[in-house]
Amino acid sequence: MTQVLIAEDESRIAAFIAKGLRANGFTPTVASTADEVLRLAVGKKFDMLILDLGLPGQDGLEVLEEIRGQGEQLPVIILTARDDINDKIAGFEGGADDYMTKPFRFEELLARIRVRLRKKSQGIAKEENILKAGNVELDLRTRKARVANEIVDLPAREFTLAETFLRHPGQVMSREQLLDRVWGYDYNPGSNIVDVYVGYLRKKLGNNLIETVRGMGYRLRV
Repeated sequence: MTQVLIAEDESRIAAFIAKGLRANGFTPTVASTADEVLRLAVGKKFDMLILDLGLPGQDGLEVLEEIRGQGEQLPVIILTARDDINDKIAGFEGGADDYMTKPFRFEELLARIRVRLRKKSQGIAKEENILKAGNVELDLRTRKARVANEIVDLPAREFTLAETFLRHPGQVMSREQLLDRVWGYDYNPGSNIVDVYVGYLRKKLGNNLIETVRGMGYRLRV
């Protein structure tokens, strides 16, 4: 049986997740405090951790850092009400494999759990941490960008936009797709914000990296 540790202090949510996991053949264990999570996750044989960030006793990000600091490599999905981009960045930098925000649908959580467990079973416990295109390199753990081994400062939005392009080399990305993936439609679809930020990336990463596909959008040159 696949063992899943649920770190959640809201009993209603914890029970909801546990019930759904049992119905799909998993064995869930619920921990409601930071101390309990650390005691169970470190040295125990859990296959997956679903981690809320608002745990009593200690912030969930600190819990995650302690778990990773002790060498535990079990897949971790953060499930939290925090939807700020800085929290997401901190979560991935701290060693999370995935990040979901509440409210959520159990079907999506289940799908993400299965994806992470499949990667683990294939010996790919974590996604590739370095993305490369030509002389451009993005470190997903440290959120740092390099061009010809020189560090380039990319604020959060610029980094996420660059990451989106590097994850889809050669694929035409429409402005609407980029708005959805990078800004989450916080901006009007008619805005020129995508064009502005593509301009920023060209100045910092090289003019030839991202090409304009007239009438369609942009793509990363392969």
